[in-house]
Amino acid sequence: MSNQRRISVGSYELEAGRCYDRETHLWIEQQSDGRVRCGFDPLGAETSGDIVAVSFEPLGNMVERGGSFGSLEAAKFVGPLLTPVSGTLEAYNDDVLANPALLNADPQGQWMVEIAPDALDRERALLLCDEDEIREWFLNERKKLEQEGMLAT
Repeated sequence: MSNQRRISVGSYELEAGRCYDRETHLWIEQQSDGRVRCGFDPLGAETSGDIVAVSFEPLGNMVERGGSFGSLEAAKFVGPLLTPVSGTLEAYNDDVLANPALLNADPQGQWMVEIAPDALDRERALLLCDEDEIREWFLNERKKLEQEGMLAT
């Protein structure tokens, strides 16, 4: 994890300064060059189960919010990874490609792809970026997933 402030929600810690997608359990973090890095939040990684494989669309591909930027194979989920922002795929995390289990071990510290966004100002409004909203959403989401049997209580 970076040296940013953290948002504590029970036994989970989320990075402040990131935006989180309610539907996909992915986070984005804007980099100094304008790109955004994208990775799993802790609930996304935990509810997927042991992640054994990831693959990504080719670099240079345009991706649309809600469209696939790659795929994931895990114990509890096999399917597409849906991008939280539109733009061009610019980079992959080679460490995650070589060892997908890193996403389970440190979901907040491991990013999957970097995207050069083309509608970030508009799409940021669809994400949770406010710390209080993130905390409330994550707490409610954790409770819901526990009730559904997706998380250990």
